[in-house]
Amino acid sequence: MSISPFANESQSETIGGLTIENHVDRIAIYGDIDITKDMVGRAHARKLRLFFDEVIRVLESEAKLPDVIQTEPPVVDDVPNPFA
Repeated sequence: MSISPFANESQSETIGGLTIENHVDRIAIYGDIDITKDMVGRAHARKLRLFFDEVIRVLESEAKLPDVIQTEPPVVDDVPNPFA
């Protein structure tokens, strides 16, 4: 995979229907994927394994990790209801 876990806010990759987004404080994963019993399924499973192995390596290389981080909720602008 081309993502360097926790290195930036700009990398993303898609495996099947699964999207993986890089952030400096988290990895966002959404969508779905079928790991089928064929060559495509095996390739998807290998990509995921390599990615998670790298995520674990980065996390385990940190001297001290917090118990929990607080992620900021998305900023939502209040817009007046035009139908009210």
